[in-house]
Amino acid sequence: MLAALAEGASDITHFSAAADCRSTLDCFSRLGVKVESTGDRVRITGAGLDGFRKSRRTLDAGNSGTTMRLLTGILAGQEFRSTIDGDGSLRRRPMRRVIDPLTKMGARIEARDGGHAPLEINGTRLSPIEYTLPVPSAQVKSAVLLAGLFADGVTSVIEPVRTRDHTELALAEFGARLDYEGRAIQVHGRPRLQARTLAVPGDLSSAVFFLAAAMVLPESNVVIHNVGLNPTRSAVLDVLGSMGAPISLVSVRSANGELVGDISVRHEPLKGGVIEGAFIAQLIDELPAIAVLGPFTEEGIEIRDAAELRVKESDRISALAENLRRMGAQVEERPDGLRVAGRSAGRLHGAEIEPRGDHRMAMAFAVAALGAQGETVIRDAECAGVSFPNFFSTLERLVER
Repeated sequence: MLAALAEGASDITHFSAAADCRSTLDCFSRLGVKVESTGDRVRITGAGLDGFRKSRRTLDAGNSGTTMRLLTGILAGQEFRSTIDGDGSLRRRPMRRVIDPLTKMGARIEARDGGHAPLEINGTRLSPIEYTLPVPSAQVKSAVLLAGLFADGVTSVIEPVRTRDHTELALAEFGARLDYEGRAIQVHGRPRLQARTLAVPGDLSSAVFFLAAAMVLPESNVVIHNVGLNPTRSAVLDVLGSMGAPISLVSVRSANGELVGDISVRHEPLKGGVIEGAFIAQLIDELPAIAVLGPFTEEGIEIRDAAELRVKESDRISALAENLRRMGAQVEERPDGLRVAGRSAGRLHGAEIEPRGDHRMAMAFAVAALGAQGETVIRDAECAGVSFPNFFSTLERLVER
């Protein structure tokens, strides 16, 4: 997205084959940005802040909430009308949380049922605001900061709880001016962003499924290379470590503003525990992988303060509870989380899993199936392609070793 807003051609290597990332490229192609893609290499010739052209067709974000929310922030600052839509799952996700702050900046956005896609965005010159996030959300924060690029003055976002800061780091890398005051992040409007040559680190939210698999299968020893270790994203490593996972980080270095390194883990029985409070916002995407580890721990796993899981690609609290029970786990479902009993409640057995079209559900239950007795069938398993098209083949190769 920032390469598209920059001046010049940005070369990006290790670009993901995930459907979400491809949806983003397609949207910018339709907005007149030159996108050249070969394998995992992408060259984007930026149009500058004011160089986009109106798409003749509705922009399709597919299943990607990140694409829709962040792109809405950018489109709010364009001087033309845009429509952005997504698949059935994305149409159920709440968009009012980005519509409200962007409206305060002067954007005019129409939504179905008051807050759901498709979104009709009437772009205009925006005004800077100071906005306090009512719900911790890196996507909403990012949408407002990206909209702030088009405002005359300084736009400020105040976080009640620290969330993932990839957008802020990337903005600085491309040449935007940011200031920090306490929990406020301030971006100065109308910068001239400059093209960059970038290498995308491995996604820790995807890597965590292999870390979890090592915790399920005895005698496992796994090393994952070149993984992004951003401190606002690596809370999952702290949580697994507190449960007894022997995780080591090696070859840690800085690249393009982000920490990158190798993760090493070997199998050890997990203790389990409670995950709650400020930690939740920093590992919201990793909670499904952690939850399915519950039956393999001594004490079980309890997740609290995670009501946000109910408005992800699926109601992940409900989906986790339903499918864990199908496998024989003892689960107590709560409005803001769940408790999964430990191994004393009995070993999981194979079952037919319904991931509800949610990529993280499909991958999480593939991990649970490794430690279950008997065969497990995951319906609609190809939904994993939203974030990790090669997940099952990669897992198969890893298990065969």
